[in-house]
Amino acid sequence: MPTAKLSAQDRELFAALADVVFGNPFTPQRAELISRLAPGVPLGDMTTHREALAQVVGPRLVPWLRDAATAVQKLGAEDRRLLEPPLLYVAYHRYVPQLDALIEKQAGQGGAPLAVPFADDVVAELVRSGFPEERAVRYFAMFFQLRRAFYFILGSLAGQCESMRRLREALWNNVFTHDMRDYEAALWNRMEDFSTLLLGETGTGKGVAAAAIGRSEFIPYLPQQHRFAASFAETFIAINLSQFPETIIESELFGHRKGAFTGAIDHHEGVFERCSAHGALFLDEIGEVSIPVQIKLLQVLQERTFTPLSGREKKRFSGRVIAATNRPLDKLRRDGRFREDFFYRLCSDVIEVPTLRQRIGENPDELEQLVRLLVTRIAGEQASELASSIMEALERGLPRGYAWPGNVRELEQAVRRILLTGRYAGDIAEAATNDEEHLAEKLRAGELTAEELLARYCALLYRRLGTYADVAKRTGLDPRTSRKYIEAAKSG
Repeated sequence: MPTAKLSAQDRELFAALADVVFGNPFTPQRAELISRLAPGVPLGDMTTHREALAQVVGPRLVPWLRDAATAVQKLGAEDRRLLEPPLLYVAYHRYVPQLDALIEKQAGQGGAPLAVPFADDVVAELVRSGFPEERAVRYFAMFFQLRRAFYFILGSLAGQCESMRRLREALWNNVFTHDMRDYEAALWNRMEDFSTLLLGETGTGKGVAAAAIGRSEFIPYLPQQHRFAASFAETFIAINLSQFPETIIESELFGHRKGAFTGAIDHHEGVFERCSAHGALFLDEIGEVSIPVQIKLLQVLQERTFTPLSGREKKRFSGRVIAATNRPLDKLRRDGRFREDFFYRLCSDVIEVPTLRQRIGENPDELEQLVRLLVTRIAGEQASELASSIMEALERGLPRGYAWPGNVRELEQAVRRILLTGRYAGDIAEAATNDEEHLAEKLRAGELTAEELLARYCALLYRRLGTYADVAKRTGLDPRTSRKYIEAAKSG
């Protein structure tokens, strides 16, 4: 019979805390809940004050930690269930610095998984808090997974606009599901069954998003060996399918045995064979592969087995598949160039990566934030004056409202070009094509006034023809009027 119980205030706090512990950290709802539970924490800067709530919860746990597991066992089943999230939350935050240091060292060093000297302390603390040892070991592995997800999702996908917040939210859900209670209870070792499809234009960062997922997979901790079962630095494999000719793409995917075809002088392991059971395989440009290859990929996803070319033994694939394309899949499916069954096997989750022009449209400060981040990465330190000079060069060299057709990848090269040459004029040809498509969309939607239509048309002709006189000749307007419309389009 239980001989102790939580107070009503503790029950209320710990029940609300469970939604924090098991919720998505990139949702505004979670930030608001933390702000309510930890008064005085700025709502817009929860990452900086990440320990504030742990400092509120910690003192409420003291009576139950004083006698460790003995006190917890005196509680009824419902109270023990309510107490688990705060115990996990406080233990997790106590070891965040060590976990982050391990991640930084492993990411920089690569190679085999490193020894984890503090792991025994974490597991022992959880056991003293009433968790069975096997479960404590799994929770430690989840602590490491949580920190890796923060490191790669938050650290590699910068941007404060709403579409980037939604992207980070979507990536977190992809790794842990929308409620980590379900993940912890039943799905932590079943996520390979959830394939992911990333959509977005060239240069938006689909590869970065895929790597954030792939390097955040659950990796078991091996207590006897004092290390994790695999190194996250080695568990993510990416392959660009568009770079291989049809004749060898199957070999690159599934491998081949010696003598499988002319030139096959030795055995070759494909990416499916090299992919760790605790990792993920990123198939970039999936929209480029032929129907026969799609069929074979579908079979692997359904059966989780494959056979190398000219091989007899079936091999098991236990990793996760992430695919991406910049092609319009709806059109490919309508045209019969992308199989419906293959699409539906890939789309457990479909995540769209926003364009740079969308991000800037939502938050004009996004461009400067990205420039400062890129300068820091290139220079190895923050260089505010250098970033400011690059922004000035962009404003001088690019037309107002430049569409950034190459997205973040183009911006990276623009920063480098300015550092080398002092100027960047943009991809005018590609931008003009995008402007034509954008104008056509506005026309079809009936969203332009006569003045706006004439201004945009004059600006389009000016980019194509190069002079106000040529625009006037083509439109029948006098040069001063054509210039007025062109300048109006630039300022709009």
